[in-house]
Amino acid sequence: MRPSALAAACLAALALDAPAQSAPDARLLDRVQVTATRTPRALERTPASITVIDETVLETDTAGTSLSEKLVGTPGVLARTRQNYAQDEQISIRGFGTRATFGIRSVRVYVDGLPATLPDGQGQVSHVPLTGLSRIEVLRGPFAALYGNGAGGVVQLFTPDGGEPSVFGVGATLSSFDTSQLTTRGRGELLGWSYSTSSSYLRTDGWREHSRARRDGLHAKAARTLGPGRLTLVLNAFDSPDVQDPQGLTRAQVAADPRQASPAALAFDTRKSARQWQLGAIWEQALGAGELRLLGYGGERRVEQVLGTPVAAQGNPLSAGGWVDLRTPLAGVDARWTWRGQAAARPLELVLGLSAEAQDQARRGYENFVGTQLGMRGRLRQEQDDRVRSIDPYVQANWDVAPDWTVSAGVRRSRVRFDSRDRYVLPGNPDDSGSIEYHGTSPVLGATWRIAPTASMHAAVGRGFETPTFNELAYRPDGSGGPNYALQPMRTRSAELGLRLHGSRLSGEVTAFRADTRDELAVATSTGGRTSFRNVGRAQRTGVEGALRYDFAEAWQLRLGMTWLDATYRDAFACGTTCASPTGTVAPGTRIAGVPRTQAHLVLRHGGRLGWHVQVEAQHVGGVTADTAGTVRVPGHVLLGASAGYGFQQPRWRGRVFLGVANLADRAHIGSVIVNESAGRYFEPGAGRTFTLGVVLDYVD
Repeated sequence: MRPSALAAACLAALALDAPAQSAPDARLLDRVQVTATRTPRALERTPASITVIDETVLETDTAGTSLSEKLVGTPGVLARTRQNYAQDEQISIRGFGTRATFGIRSVRVYVDGLPATLPDGQGQVSHVPLTGLSRIEVLRGPFAALYGNGAGGVVQLFTPDGGEPSVFGVGATLSSFDTSQLTTRGRGELLGWSYSTSSSYLRTDGWREHSRARRDGLHAKAARTLGPGRLTLVLNAFDSPDVQDPQGLTRAQVAADPRQASPAALAFDTRKSARQWQLGAIWEQALGAGELRLLGYGGERRVEQVLGTPVAAQGNPLSAGGWVDLRTPLAGVDARWTWRGQAAARPLELVLGLSAEAQDQARRGYENFVGTQLGMRGRLRQEQDDRVRSIDPYVQANWDVAPDWTVSAGVRRSRVRFDSRDRYVLPGNPDDSGSIEYHGTSPVLGATWRIAPTASMHAAVGRGFETPTFNELAYRPDGSGGPNYALQPMRTRSAELGLRLHGSRLSGEVTAFRADTRDELAVATSTGGRTSFRNVGRAQRTGVEGALRYDFAEAWQLRLGMTWLDATYRDAFACGTTCASPTGTVAPGTRIAGVPRTQAHLVLRHGGRLGWHVQVEAQHVGGVTADTAGTVRVPGHVLLGASAGYGFQQPRWRGRVFLGVANLADRAHIGSVIVNESAGRYFEPGAGRTFTLGVVLDYVD
């Protein structure tokens, strides 16, 4: 289609939303600002696929206990609540990251600028302050590579700034399966500091047997002007002791009772305790013709986990046992200077930056039994000190080459070094110390074209890379000892073409994309509590994603999010122990495990933030495969939900009450899968019909 014809078509589609004036307001689009290029820019001038989830959408009539509740319906994003607080959530973007059996891979997560992803690419969202969020930005596609190692996508979460008026609030939810959460939040100004805080206290017995959990979290942010600049301090902490792990189930166990825990989970009392704190400081000031921003942070994660590793498997002298004890101090800095000027009499913005991160990990492994008593800390079987160091210089530029055209480019050079020191050396268990260093250059280029006051197009291409994490390096497929330093990083070339609509009543996006990866990482073996990985050649992810938001009639709103994704291996490779026949071959065209081909989320809502509101929604997730060979298939499902509530506001008080019902039809379904899980325990059943009653109350001073 010719550009003029395409522009005419877009204008026609937006005719019902056009302002009733002779000269449309060109500033209409500037209301939505994003930070994907590390400086605030209007969304229509950013050549990347970005979804902004604002406060009106974040106020869900749900328990508010998982990030998945906030991300559902985001184009290109698969967010699954696993009914297992010991293993965190499953979040993947455009098919990257589904190989993770716990935590998050291939997606970088930030909270108020502080990374929730370690330098080796391992991430988690347990500590995310869901109560106090004001905005979420989800970046997908080529420009995500500018955030470094493992950035198949980026999720940035922001809490409100402080200042006047002061607001103090409490909230409480009661849900099915003895789930309760108490939250507090506040913001204001004290002794020249503007501040905002939030806390949460979660308790649940869980939908499944042996899934009791407790989680306490605190997030605080404070800022003030000091001399020529502004200082912002961010503190985050959470504690989650003795969270029970029901593990995955076999197909036969799901058929017999989807709410049961695995026999191994009960026998070993599988559980996990996690604790984390993180403190960061951000300094911003004008410098020359631009601005300087310095970020420094430090913290520590502590994890102790009891696995269901069979006793017999720990007879191997190379076994690390079934009781994991990890202590991970972490620290990092990011310095960047943003210059704003002109080139050829047109606005130019240039960002020069340097990021450096460090991760130390003291790993201790013990047997998970003492004599005949299971689930107890036994003999030491592993003592290993690991270290990751990364340093990444980067450059980015945005040039408004014409009133309706912007060109953006950037490049990041990454160097990630892994060092491992084996301190458990015995006869039959040799010294497995070693190191490896990975390098990658990630260039990106994009352009945007505002084809009308309420429509724009963008295109982008780029390269990125992703190293294996320390957990993926831990074991060798042949069963010998020591880290698997034969692993190579995944290297991806990606491209996308998208259209955005930005009307006041009608907005949306549609994007076609493709990502070609070489040295794709996949599970090689999964036996005896040990999971090893390997590179399996080329993979391809091709798809179309879209979203629509339409405010119509009197206080009615329709929201729709859809994704079609074809993610397949492009090369044949030997199956290994992940198939029924170890000598088998995975054929080209086999789907990547855990990636649904289709997703859709539809919401119909009546009412605003004040007065009565009602909402109905439907979520479809297509079927997936659970093993590398694609022989274990899991059917898709459609879940219905509904909610109603009332919002009120007085001069000093405001709040809302609500009642929500998830899985309204009480449909049996598999909520998530554990890719290539040993013993065939692939399946994590989703919860049945779930009721939530909630109240939120704020006092405004």
